[in-house]
Amino acid sequence: MRRKFFLLLLLAVISLRINAQELNCTIQVITPQLQTADPKVFDEMKKGVTEFMNNRKWTSDNFTQSERIECSFLISITKELAANKYQAQVTIQSNRPVFNSGYNSTLFNWVDKEWTIEYAQYQTFDFNENVVSDELPSLLAYYAYIIIGLDYDSFSPKGGTQFYTKAQNIVNLKSNSGLKGWRSIDGTRNRYWLVENLLNTKFENGRVAIYKYHHEGLDKMYDDMENARKAVLSAITLLDKVNQDNPNSMFIQVFFTAKSEEIINIFSQAPPAEKTTIINLVSKLDAANSSKYQKILKQ
Repeated sequence: MRRKFFLLLLLAVISLRINAQELNCTIQVITPQLQTADPKVFDEMKKGVTEFMNNRKWTSDNFTQSERIECSFLISITKELAANKYQAQVTIQSNRPVFNSGYNSTLFNWVDKEWTIEYAQYQTFDFNENVVSDELPSLLAYYAYIIIGLDYDSFSPKGGTQFYTKAQNIVNLKSNSGLKGWRSIDGTRNRYWLVENLLNTKFENGRVAIYKYHHEGLDKMYDDMENARKAVLSAITLLDKVNQDNPNSMFIQVFFTAKSEEIINIFSQAPPAEKTTIINLVSKLDAANSSKYQKILKQ
């Protein structure tokens, strides 16, 4: 009897490892400017968002616990608009492990300043990707698909297309909601333009660059640092060509918002000629941080 019990327990553990969900998402909800709302409401919001992100099955693929995508949402409630209705800005970040190292590379690091959400204490999140859903689960699902898509792009050329398509479907469903961030006319740096760029054929080489940078570059650093660094340089050169055809795009900004510090670290030990080449490239592609890249020369 004991032997049978332990066999069943082992099978249960194996099943949990094979069928783990895709995301391992850390959620924070802060209210730095609110004075009247009950803090318990936001404790429950954190719990509900955490369960929604981590317990939902987002793909048809099987993940082990160790393969789950590390990500985080910092939800800063900035204003109470009405009962159970809030304005927020949210910092979303996701990471990807690098082969043969304990290092995690940031894939996505973005601040969305246009969340207008409704939440009542103990509310459950209902989401159907084929029908219009409430704003909060729609926003969470949109970014879940973006995070997963970027992760897949980093492991295989343009591997994230099916997930970007799901994110774009949410954009289409929400375009008539009257809430900011879902339409092209709401600005040039929003949810509409992010997924538009990711699916637009004009940016296909940019998505190939994501793969080259991570899988042909970072993942090979342990075995062959020199050639791996050259692969990273090749990826950024490809991004330069994308930028020439599509100047001032959200795609390029999103990439360098996530990668600027990492690029500095990668090329700080490069030969002088390589340092000069990369500084010239990134200073043009990420002009806002051009002075920061001069650190490469000082090391």
